[in-house]
Amino acid sequence: MRDSHLNCTRVVLLAFCCLLTQSLSAHATDPQDPRMRARDLGIVIGSYPTGPLNAITDVAGVKVGHTTLIKGEGPLKPGEGPVRTGVTVVIPRDDVWNKKVPAGSFVLNGTGEMTGLAWVAEAGFLEYPIALTNTLNVPRVANGVMSWMIRRYPDIGISDDTLTPVVAECDDGRLNDIQGRHVSEEDVMSALDGASTGPVSEGTVGAGTGMVSYGFKGGIGTSSRRTLGEGGYMIGVLVNANHGRRHELIVGGVPVGRLYETSARIGSVADASAPGAGEGSIIIVIATDAPLDGRQLTRLAKRAALGLARTGSTARHGSGDFILAFSTANVIPHYPKDSTYQLMHLSDTHLNPLIAATVEATEEAILNALTMATTVEGRDQHRIESISLARLRTLLGERTK
Repeated sequence: MRDSHLNCTRVVLLAFCCLLTQSLSAHATDPQDPRMRARDLGIVIGSYPTGPLNAITDVAGVKVGHTTLIKGEGPLKPGEGPVRTGVTVVIPRDDVWNKKVPAGSFVLNGTGEMTGLAWVAEAGFLEYPIALTNTLNVPRVANGVMSWMIRRYPDIGISDDTLTPVVAECDDGRLNDIQGRHVSEEDVMSALDGASTGPVSEGTVGAGTGMVSYGFKGGIGTSSRRTLGEGGYMIGVLVNANHGRRHELIVGGVPVGRLYETSARIGSVADASAPGAGEGSIIIVIATDAPLDGRQLTRLAKRAALGLARTGSTARHGSGDFILAFSTANVIPHYPKDSTYQLMHLSDTHLNPLIAATVEATEEAILNALTMATTVEGRDQHRIESISLARLRTLLGERTK
């Protein structure tokens, strides 16, 4: 009996060690180059102050949740693995079904998908969470959002309205067994149940687990800004960065991508390659507590494209660049009893600070995705290196002397 117990213990320990080895292999960190956010590296973008968390959750009531899936290694076995993927969710407010938020969107380049935008454009509001995932997982993630909503609102589709979830995708097939569609309904509901208003995990997490940006490991990034003067409104941005080519990357106005390639050629030949540096995609979600309507939020969404451009992106032919913005300042009732209801509305002539704040927060969120991401080895031993923060410091220091 004792030998049986010891053998069982050995099996459990062996399984744990195997899982630990896989996780470390897939999600590598260099102890000599610990990951840091851009601002902690001395990269200060723009002039507006950040919120306390420098995250989209600085907008009161906004929640973010992730489910990260890392499993297996070695050759690709379609439908089985290796798995390097996940889902990220943004919940605009509690009970957003009955207390809808004004919303607007903009598609800079449409080689991709964000479902539900036709209804957002028509209605001018958002009434459920936003989910981010990989391309082939969109239908399953939509099912997860619907199941979560029906669990909370059991009259949906019976005596209540139906819903068309907002699910945005990027292609993580360079690292992940994307055919396997490994994000389940349960994974989506877990991310939604675990979503919080606190600090947001960035880089190789959730929907960003298998993403590549500017030839480096990309993924989830976030940032926020508070406008000054009357109102003091908050802007928060979250991105899933899977876009750009290495030579395009600009950090704080410095052509880091080109300089990085040059220094890599002088140093290690292996560093000179840019695996997975394709055209890619980016998803940008903007939240604000400024009292804006759908039209004004669409205008803000357009300005996020300028923040994207400041990091070097040219929205290439094969890039899917989708931007969604919402405001928590007003409540649009689900089924108003009265024929009219009142909304607070910011004058267009006071939009400029919010426009600038959106551009700044978008740029910094993308940089945070890069500086927080960790090196990942995925299917077929494809390895996407994270940007070296030591080299980044050197390149920025040399150009700013």
